[in-house]
Amino acid sequence: MKKYKLDKEEQEILDAVENDEFVSILTPAREKELQEAAKETLKRIQKDKNINIRLSMEDLTKLKEKAYQNGLPYQTIVSTLIHQYNKGKVTIEL
Repeated sequence: MKKYKLDKEEQEILDAVENDEFVSILTPAREKELQEAAKETLKRIQKDKNINIRLSMEDLTKLKEKAYQNGLPYQTIVSTLIHQYNKGKVTIEL
């Protein structure tokens, strides 16, 4: 495990957690407020991300052919397939 340099307060918190002495003062209202803030933050920072992927030449060629036949960039087809898989609209056998 990677070692981090902790300041005094962080070390005290870590020690309390490890010794089962930590007591949270988080109220349900504050927890809900923090959850909403986190959701809003994620909405603002979520952006499209480029990825690199290895495909066989045969698969890439067929993908590009099908994309051309449908008048779409092949990247759009890959992105759509991933999106539909994540939404449960497409299943695959592994």
